[in-house]
Amino acid sequence: MEPVTLQLSPDGNGSFHIMDGEKKIGEMIIKISGDNLTVYHTEVAPEASGKGFAKKLLDAMVDYSRKNKMKVTALCPYVYAQFKRHAAEYDDIWKNKNIRHEKER
Repeated sequence: MEPVTLQLSPDGNGSFHIMDGEKKIGEMIIKISGDNLTVYHTEVAPEASGKGFAKKLLDAMVDYSRKNKMKVTALCPYVYAQFKRHAAEYDDIWKNKNIRHEKER
């Protein structure tokens, strides 16, 4: 298993991902604009589900955000749920903490 890596295009679109050889087994889709990082979607391959890969992607994104002094807009249901469940842990980077997510409405 390779470590989490970030691929980013010049326009700020990109993803954190985890590869197993040639196969992508986890991906977190993001967009960076100024000092804001928006997370849209997190997905782990079915055969890798339940092995902590989504958390590894989350940790990499959080580390990157903190190192680059960014705020995170959590549109991804997984990231939003983790930020809400562990609000104190992510308070320094969570930009949309006062906005209710679609599933809460």
